[in-house]
Amino acid sequence: MLSDPTPPPFLQPKDYKFTFIDLFAGVGGFRMALQNLEGRCEFSSELNKRAQQTYFCNYGELPEGDITLESTKAEIPKTFDILCGGFPCQAFSIAGHRKGFQETRGTLFFDVANIAKKHRPKALFLENVRNLVTHDHGNTFQVICNTLEELGYTVFHKVLNSMTHANVPQYRQRIFIVALDPAQVPRYQEFNFPEEIPLTASIRSLLEKVKVDQKYYYGPNHKYYAKMAESVISMDKVYQWRRVYVRENKRNVCPTLTANMGSGGHNVPIIKDDYGIRKLTPKECFAFQGYPVDQMHFPKKMANCALYTQAGNSVTMPLVQRIGEQILKVLDLNEMPKQRKAG
Repeated sequence: MLSDPTPPPFLQPKDYKFTFIDLFAGVGGFRMALQNLEGRCEFSSELNKRAQQTYFCNYGELPEGDITLESTKAEIPKTFDILCGGFPCQAFSIAGHRKGFQETRGTLFFDVANIAKKHRPKALFLENVRNLVTHDHGNTFQVICNTLEELGYTVFHKVLNSMTHANVPQYRQRIFIVALDPAQVPRYQEFNFPEEIPLTASIRSLLEKVKVDQKYYYGPNHKYYAKMAESVISMDKVYQWRRVYVRENKRNVCPTLTANMGSGGHNVPIIKDDYGIRKLTPKECFAFQGYPVDQMHFPKKMANCALYTQAGNSVTMPLVQRIGEQILKVLDLNEMPKQRKAG
């Protein structure tokens, strides 16, 4: 078991209004958002060992591992209100007939569907890359929707952008899927995704205010420094290093953070500050995902490349929270047992 001398900053609420499970949990973006809404996490699962460590540092719980194992599924409580997670996108072997539950076998979405079938949560709250909608000529997304409908859920989905729907200055489009069980959610038809809100947060408001470690700066001896110095000229923009050239983001926000931005010199977000041209730090990358980074804990001996991957794989936390608020509106929490005490 991991140990940390400091208490985790994001503990379960003592009183809670609903329960949820956190699948493909990463560093806990869904968990943080739903705990902020007075939800209690009853189970979490994450395969990546390094992400598990970051999760543990912040929540004091180590997620279970491989969700495809029956031994892992056996740890899931019998009842809970919401199943949430950002499941990996995988191609399905489509036979061209039902295009539903049976077609998902052998994929991680099958495990999501199987858990939903067994436990019947009131809602599923899922996230994925925007390209899921067009993956395999739309067949993958069709199977997902058909599967959830076959299980008795009504499916809502929408592509939302962090910069337009979460007041987070990152251009990040993701597909969100909300599936509601009409038998348990009588007002399911009233569900709506959140509306756009103004972007008032600036790039500079999320950057470190002092000089960061010298290791993040590009020196004049770097073989591409001259090209960087020619292109990275504004202190109010986040650029992107694409192996051999600089891409400027014309929208004046951070470009989409990716899982590979910490390795191979690809998709690296870079800025210019008072001290030179540098990469964003891992902490800044989490800030561009809307996390309260001054409260977060990070494993002391974890390599930066792992933290960059975790930030790039994460959800934008405030956007998840805004969608969560909309889900709770139709779950009729006022009719649920009030002020349930955490055990």
